[in-house]
This record gives sequence, structure tokens and C-alpha cells, in this order.
Amino acid sequence: MVVTEERPSVNEQKLKTQILGIKIVATGLGVPQHSVGNDDLNIPGCDSEWIVQRTGILSRFHASENQSASDLAGEAAERCLLKAGVSATELDLIIVATMTPDHFTPSTSCILQARLGARCPAFDMNAACSGFMYALVVASQFIKTGCYQKILVVGAEKMSMVVDNQDPKTFPLFGDGAGAILITSDSRTGSAAGGLLGFKLASEGELGGTLIVPACGSRMPVSQEVLQRRDQFLKMEGRTVFKWAVRVIPDVVQLLLDQSQLNLEDIDLFIFHQANRRIIDAAVETIGCSPDRVFVNLDRYGNTSAASIPISLHEAVEQGRIKPGSNVLLAGFGAGLTWGGCIFRW
Repeated sequence: MVVTEERPSVNEQKLKTQILGIKIVATGLGVPQHSVGNDDLNIPGCDSEWIVQRTGILSRFHASENQSASDLAGEAAERCLLKAGVSATELDLIIVATMTPDHFTPSTSCILQARLGARCPAFDMNAACSGFMYALVVASQFIKTGCYQKILVVGAEKMSMVVDNQDPKTFPLFGDGAGAILITSDSRTGSAAGGLLGFKLASEGELGGTLIVPACGSRMPVSQEVLQRRDQFLKMEGRTVFKWAVRVIPDVVQLLLDQSQLNLEDIDLFIFHQANRRIIDAAVETIGCSPDRVFVNLDRYGNTSAASIPISLHEAVEQGRIKPGSNVLLAGFGAGLTWGGCIFRW
């Protein structure tokens, strides 16, 4: 089981995990122009039918060589701010969730801040595919405490730069993209108040080696040997990660429902990290929720890591599947290993 510690009472959980008075006022999307179908990958030992059967992915977006994570973040952020009618100079904080930064330093968030012309602090968060969930919770706390009033949160990834095009089991899974949200305080009160009805963040570092980029950090600097072994690319123990994710999602869902004192029927939309259709389907079967309340777009985007959930949020809002008052359950899981989830009242 993911949750092994003795759980506090429901009342204690609500006191510790409910952050109300938060509102997502706008979303934005940034994706490359180039959509890459399965047949376009041309990877020996990996055909389109295999990819669809094993993952449910039909296509993904790949950025151009001169397009970085900050470029994708910039597109998503600009569209988000435009929709909100908010100037970048009004922002109090920028958080970028990414595992594929432009550079070790400066941070991708600072590059984005300069691009937007904002005058606020900015920092990156790296929790891989759970990164957006971590950033959302952190931003919500800044709003709740009154320290900041307008926070831009972006999940942005150029995964095509970190996956090995000679690895037929990993390369087809990932795509590039960015999603952005603008968070502010919510004037609604009582049972109508927006925000986090419950949340949980967690890490299981003992499993970190199952999903890792071994080299090009301080542990294993780049060298000719590293490049020959292709250790600059993402390595994944697919079977182990798959089984872990299938276990994690139902546990997270039940924990969040317990915290929020809600039932499955109270959730209007489920948005899980878009990693693999088989993971989502297995989790849905275990949970017992209706598939038509589960948002899925990985067939067109693949796994975009920290960008996965904000891209899904944007599309769900645009499609009218999220409306004021909707209860949306979000859950991310990935390298670290990390996971995080929340129930957000829109």
C-alpha cells in the first residue's frame, strides 16, 4: 500500500489538508507545431500497433531543435494571462514545474519571467510528472496566507530531449508541451468556496532508481563513457513503474475522498497524469468510477510529464467539462518516485 502510516481522523485531515479561498481564473496551452504519429517515429523493433496496444498513444508533439521548455512555457503563460485579462506586471510569483529545464541555471522560471516582462520572484520545481501537483499546492498556500494575490503556475517539458530514440520501449511514450494556470484568491465563502478540499503530496525515494536519468548531474558528470552508454537519457523499469502506478492511483483517490468527506459520485471529473492508457484503465476499474468522468488526452499528447495535468485542465475547461462549482480530482505520479493529488472545487 502507498499509505502505510496510521491515518489521522477525518477532522484532523481536513484541518491539515484543506486550502479554501483559492481560484483558478484562467488556463493556457503551449505545444509545438509538429505532431508526430506512431508511424513517423521509425524506431526499429517498435511498430504503431504495439504502441497503441501497450500505451494507447497515437501521436505526440516534438519541439524543434531551437525550441526549449521555456519557449513552450511562454506560449502557455501568455495565452493564460491574455484570457485572464491580467498583465505580467501584476504577477506576484511564477512557479515552473519541469524536469527538462533550459539550463541547470538560470532557472526556467526566471527565463519565463524575463520573457513575460514580469517583476516578481520566480522559481522551478522538479518532481517530474508530479511537479505540477507540488507547484499547485505551494501556490495555493501562498494565496491562502495572503502573501501573494496572483500566481502563475506552469508545467512545461521538452521530453524529446531526454528520451533515447534508440530505446523502443521508452521513446514512443513521451511528448513535449506546456500548460499554465493563474491562481488568485476566491471571494466565495462557505460551501461554495473554491480551492483544495483535500490534498496529499508524497515521495518514495527508495524507488528512485526505477525511473532515472543517470548522468549529466553532479553524481555522474558528462563524459565520453557516459555518452557511449547513453546514460544521458531517461532509463525506466517499465514493469515496476507500471505496477506501482496502478496501485498508487486508487489509494490516492480513496485518501482524498476520505479527507474531503466526499463520495465518488461527488467528483465531476477525474484527471490523472497521462502516462499510459492501461494504467488509467486499470485504476478506473479498481476505483469503480464511470469512465466518462475520466479525462484522457494522452492519445494525442503522450506523456508530457509535469505538463500533463495542466494541459488536461486547459482542454477540459475549453470543452466545458469543468465549470464553476465542479469538483475535480487531480492525481500525478512519476519519477522520484513521487505522487500527489487533490480535489479542487472550481
